[in-house]
Amino acid sequence: MTVQERATLVDSPTEYQALVMVADGQMRLEPRQITTLLPGQVVIDVTATGICGSDVHGLSGTTGRRKVGQVMGHETAGVVVDVGPEVDPALLGERVTINPVHSCGLCAACLAGQEQQCETGWVLGVRPDIDAAFANRVTVPASNIVILPPAMPTWHGALVEPLAVGYHAVRRGDTRATDRVLVIGGGPIGQAVVVGCRREGVEALVVTELDTGRSDIVRKLGAPVVLPERLDHAIDEYLNGAPTLVFDAVGSSETLRTAVKCSQRGARIVLVGMASPTQTLDSYDVSVCERAIIGTFCYSFEHFRSTVAWLAEHPDLPDLLVDRIASLDDGPDVFNALIAGTLHANKVLLSPLADLAR
Repeated sequence: MTVQERATLVDSPTEYQALVMVADGQMRLEPRQITTLLPGQVVIDVTATGICGSDVHGLSGTTGRRKVGQVMGHETAGVVVDVGPEVDPALLGERVTINPVHSCGLCAACLAGQEQQCETGWVLGVRPDIDAAFANRVTVPASNIVILPPAMPTWHGALVEPLAVGYHAVRRGDTRATDRVLVIGGGPIGQAVVVGCRREGVEALVVTELDTGRSDIVRKLGAPVVLPERLDHAIDEYLNGAPTLVFDAVGSSETLRTAVKCSQRGARIVLVGMASPTQTLDSYDVSVCERAIIGTFCYSFEHFRSTVAWLAEHPDLPDLLVDRIASLDDGPDVFNALIAGTLHANKVLLSPLADLAR
């Protein structure tokens, strides 16, 4: 595609459509005004955006991490349709995914390649005053996009973000192929951790999960799954010894205590789930046994970018993980069903494109 041909993609609409949180538990599709692009910005026509558990919990009002008037959505991919000043027009027409972690690029963390620890950083879809990707169009810095490989379907790019969360957690845990790994929680983030462990060559791995649908997906990813009450038996059967590494992909006091109690002395425990902002545990079980509790948040830009390349080499994975691609117009009903528990789905994407819904 020539620069001239790409230029035909640019238009100047005065508004776009977005899902707005109008109250706790309520969303509505509303028009939003397009503003003049700032230097370094690009406009993305959204192909698909994944619904994260944090979006559902935030909308319900249980976590306080989403605000009335906000447009959420941080797991997304689409096509560049406009570029601002100081942006190469050759980006027009490129299919991209968006790294939602915004960083200053100047602090010690950024200079060390740990952008997720930026002193002034923020996340698209979490910051309430910046419209995010549950919309047909979103504006982001060009520095936050990653061009998708030619053979990758554009909607696959919406899976990069959650898979990068799992991979970064795995790297934060200093995961080794010889580790005996327990993953507590087999939801989308637990699944992403399983995928990340396999990327690092881990073989001794078991997952605890209650939901049968999610358990089936974890098994298709190649990991055994057991009910929490059978954990002791599973550790003997599948790990042949207490875990050296535990990923808490739930994030409650109960699951964290389980991670501590069942792991061997000196084990690493990675806290990746965010079910509760406050947790309690027996601190002596950490200090006396020299267990390490490791926090993990989002991903570095390198881990995000490497996940794009890895996903391109595993094109069957998105169809396994995604249950449904719903229309953006149906977003309010989908969110209501997820909050009410009447929609049992592993991963739902919302798309403004009618021909993508399934």
